[in-house]
Amino acid sequence: MTTLKPGDKAPDFKGKDENGKEIKLADFKGNKLVIYFYPRDSTPGCTSQACNLRDNYDVLLSKGYKVVGVSADSEKSHQKFIEKNNLPFPLIADTEKEILKAFGVWGPKKFMGKTYDGIHRTTFVIDEKGVIEEVIAKVDTKNHTAQIIPA
Repeated sequence: MTTLKPGDKAPDFKGKDENGKEIKLADFKGNKLVIYFYPRDSTPGCTSQACNLRDNYDVLLSKGYKVVGVSADSEKSHQKFIEKNNLPFPLIADTEKEILKAFGVWGPKKFMGKTYDGIHRTTFVIDEKGVIEEVIAKVDTKNHTAQIIPA
């Protein structure tokens, strides 16, 4: 779905997290960033993915990574999702789908023979200079950290 690839400059995004605080790409200059896009708060796959990142958060931090999740859910929905699962990283509420479209993860999906527009679960690993290092399009929600930091 996405046309972004390793070596491309990451889109210069900006959005509001679960508390209404603005988060933008420039905030992460000098750090590696894992920005992951997921379909919906509190669904089984999305919960599994978020909890895997939560459970390995200290490892990610120790390797120099910051983590941000993005979906089209509201700030309020994100607040509940974070509280319920004790997530230590922010979630951007991209209700206008601007960041989703900039990263090329919003578009046609098929489910049970029907086509609809939705979020393609994708993770981008961005280096300290804002360049995409890796695009993970086939996300293993239960073992996602291992896809980001191979053993």
